[in-house]
Amino acid sequence: MTVGPGRARQEEIYRAGVSGRRPRVPTAPAERERRGRRAMSRAADAYVSGGAGAEATMRADRAAFARYEIVPRVLRGSAERDLSVELFGRRLAAPLLLSPIGALDLVRRDADLAVARGATAAGVPMIVSNQAGSPLEAIAAAGGASPRWFQLYWSTSDDLVDSLLHRAEGSACDAVVVTLDTTLLGWRPRDLDLGHLPFSRGLGIAQYTSDPVFLRLAAQRAASPRSGPEPRITPRAVRTLVEITRRHPGGFLDNLTSPLPRAAVETFLDVYSRPHLSWDDLATLRDRTRLPIVLKGVLHPDDARRAVDAGVDGVLVSTHGGRQVDGAVAALDALPDVVAAVDQRVPVLLDSGVRSGSDAAIALALGATAVCLGRPWVWGLALAGAEGVAQVVRDVLAELDLTVGLAGARTPAGVEVRERG
Repeated sequence: MTVGPGRARQEEIYRAGVSGRRPRVPTAPAERERRGRRAMSRAADAYVSGGAGAEATMRADRAAFARYEIVPRVLRGSAERDLSVELFGRRLAAPLLLSPIGALDLVRRDADLAVARGATAAGVPMIVSNQAGSPLEAIAAAGGASPRWFQLYWSTSDDLVDSLLHRAEGSACDAVVVTLDTTLLGWRPRDLDLGHLPFSRGLGIAQYTSDPVFLRLAAQRAASPRSGPEPRITPRAVRTLVEITRRHPGGFLDNLTSPLPRAAVETFLDVYSRPHLSWDDLATLRDRTRLPIVLKGVLHPDDARRAVDAGVDGVLVSTHGGRQVDGAVAALDALPDVVAAVDQRVPVLLDSGVRSGSDAAIALALGATAVCLGRPWVWGLALAGAEGVAQVVRDVLAELDLTVGLAGARTPAGVEVRERG
């Protein structure tokens, strides 16, 4: 009989416990969050853990999972489970991907490289953030042969969009995930109260400063006369300038006397997303890339139907972790209607609010093809780097496997769930 990932992970932990070794990252979701947040700076915690407005959407995403209950069935011979799923021609061992999260160098230096190594060790795909702290090519090298997808924020520059898509193809990405819900930055009080936007400090823009089209745009801006008010010279402003200079490609001393690092930050803030993005823009994407196209941020069934009719290859139901629209519908609540609208024509993925293997089981039982995990592995990253990322993923998959078996199913889709009475 094959030992599933749940029992294998349990045995690994208990065997290590005989020698007095415990998991580096807590296995309980609440304690993992508490310790992970404590390990981060105040600014990093605000950016990672915060949400839009009064954070009602964040709470709704979690509350939605609590409204469902698993109904275990017995004597079904579910000793062996199959968690595998096929996405865009590749068979994955489990229906789990790592959500794209930007500016992770707030949490740990070279964070995206650590995430790539952790994802590879755990055997799941990473969706590489468009707002990463390392270039896509370096992240792909760190991940080796492990599958990866690429997140695309649709820039105001079509040439830049094309360049990023070309690089995603060259880095052997399996799909491009077009994020639709961040054409404008949401109102995020935790960041606002700190006056802290990581990108304005040169964090999370490495995909741009490694791109030839973007560097051309930044050079044009650097050569133009400056306009607008200058920042007031304070110790904080000087530290920010040093951070921008250090993070820009090239030597520190050369960057210190160059206008390009600051121009790159300003150019990014101007071009990173397109507020007027429309279905007409989307119609051009199929001719721009050979990669499968997944639309992220779909919450309405009519949008899901239109996306499929437009020829996309998948949809990702997401509230952006509750970080964009306060008071929005919870992702899990939106999932069943989107699944019905898509009618098995393309895969439907879900993120936002997933904290555990049992959460994943509920989403998969409600029709999701796969789920994307976000904040939990960031807390693992904060505590133990690549090893922490890998541990969190393996723990979530272990609980998913055990939940499926204990519910009397052989696949996640076979788990019976119902709304609580």
